[in-house]
Amino acid sequence: MIIPKNLEELATYVDKGQNVFFFTADWCGDCRFIKPALPEIEADFPQYKFIEVDRDKYIDVAAKWNIFGIPSLVVIKDGKELGRLVNKDRKTKAEIEDFLNSL
Repeated sequence: MIIPKNLEELATYVDKGQNVFFFTADWCGDCRFIKPALPEIEADFPQYKFIEVDRDKYIDVAAKWNIFGIPSLVVIKDGKELGRLVNKDRKTKAEIEDFLNSL
């Protein structure tokens, strides 16, 4: 999981590559629930880079991307959105993998 140090670094992942943006926050219980499964999900989908986006640190990005519930995932390839799993519900490993397989 890549954790960008600033907005400029985060922007580089939007513009180039095939990336999964994982919106999260320290206080989010559902985010903490799925986090232990993320290394396995990353291993199952090596075609993607996984980028952790702290919703509180990047609140303007979250608002611009209509991220009003976390944990949420947005997949972008070379600046074009391929799909999103955005809601406030708890996500399971199977649900995330089904979503990524559907793209």
